[in-house]
Amino acid sequence: MHGEYKTPGGKLVVVDFDVVDGRLRGVQVTGDFFLEPPEALERIAGALEGLAVSEVGEEQIAERIRASLGEGVEMIGFSPEAVARAVRRALP
Repeated sequence: MHGEYKTPGGKLVVVDFDVVDGRLRGVQVTGDFFLEPPEALERIAGALEGLAVSEVGEEQIAERIRASLGEGVEMIGFSPEAVARAVRRALP
């Protein structure tokens, strides 16, 4: 599955994943945004890994991402909501 979302500020967020047994697998998040520290991208993908397709809306996805990041992470040009919107756009 492939989903994209261009934020109001013009940054692109791309999410690619497979759906296996109704859950997100092999999640990759990319785009032209900035993230400090860069390693936090792994936490975002980890928050989405295994997510049940049938049980989530954009708010729940964004909250799950927010909870995975913790203190000291700076998302520049995108947000948990932008990632959530890209995920939802990837799903049929």
